[in-house]
Amino acid sequence: GIEFIDSYVFNKAEYIRFNSTVGRYVGYTEYGVKNAEAWNKGPQLGQEQGELERFCKHNADLDYRAILDKT
Repeated sequence: GIEFIDSYVFNKAEYIRFNSTVGRYVGYTEYGVKNAEAWNKGPQLGQEQGELERFCKHNADLDYRAILDKT
């Protein structure tokens, strides 16, 4: 399967992450937890899920076909 991770970092510390396997944002600091709660209820969640479809699955199909072409 494909896993898409989008991490948000401030001062070299990750404070929030979207993980497609989990399917939502997870906060790692007090600020990140507050943002994760808001982002999971807002349009940001759908945007991240769209990135998984638009970018990851499209490129995975291209890479897979390229591998098959070489074999």
